[in-house]
Amino acid sequence: MRRIILSTESGADLPKDLADQHAVQVVPMHIIMDEQDYLDGSLPVQDIYDYYELTKKIPSTTATNPHEYQDFFSKIKSDFPNCIIIHIGYTSKASSSFQNAMIAAEKFEDLFLIDALNVTGGLAAIVMYAVTLLEKEPAIDPSCLIKKIESMVPKSRLAFIPGNLEFLKAGGRVSNIAYLGGVLLKIKPCIELIEGKLVSTKKYRGKMSAVAEKLMQDYLNKYNIDREQLYLLYSIGLDETIKQQMDVKAREAGFRNVKWIQAGAMISTHAGAGGFGIAGLEQ
Repeated sequence: MRRIILSTESGADLPKDLADQHAVQVVPMHIIMDEQDYLDGSLPVQDIYDYYELTKKIPSTTATNPHEYQDFFSKIKSDFPNCIIIHIGYTSKASSSFQNAMIAAEKFEDLFLIDALNVTGGLAAIVMYAVTLLEKEPAIDPSCLIKKIESMVPKSRLAFIPGNLEFLKAGGRVSNIAYLGGVLLKIKPCIELIEGKLVSTKKYRGKMSAVAEKLMQDYLNKYNIDREQLYLLYSIGLDETIKQQMDVKAREAGFRNVKWIQAGAMISTHAGAGGFGIAGLEQ
């Protein structure tokens, strides 16, 4: 029986304990600060916020390039001889990373790519769904596994709220007028992945404690999420009392397993500090 190896990108924010436990291979994306290139995962997220405080600039991000993917896939093939690789990638609608993986994949046999059309916890949810399928049925036919994973891509639902609008403004994602209006009125946009694209779908007003609770309520009313697993997302700076509050709310809603995921450097350069989000799979 040939072993199937799952891989993904650092933009999935897959916690290291889960990646290690399930042998999921993770290729890093890139963070650029002061023209210095850092691999996502090697740079403490706090450094990004400290850099912004000092310079009022946000780092830029770049995708994993084809050469890096070639090295990454080659190492997997070396570490797991005769394996089959299924790579579940960061949405192609927001990064060139998936296209670069496709270029590298041309040099390999038994390497299959799935565009998850999602990021951070939404991508992690699909990866962990694949992990569960594979561990329940290690001898599953690869084509059957791929079809099941692909069928789950449109069912992965991610919604998050940035802690503030400063990073969105600094990155040119909101206008100065929208930023000032948001600050004055305490408005927080909800960002969702719609067909692989980051879209502002709703605006909330008030403190994050109340907004986080309202987001979860709206999210669960809108989507019929499988109660087996829910992923709650946070970026550094989210108040611990909010995390405790949302953990309780998730369990009251019937979720049997709740996993917290910290936004890594890649995602944090776009969302800033103190953000909250939710990800899960529709039934």
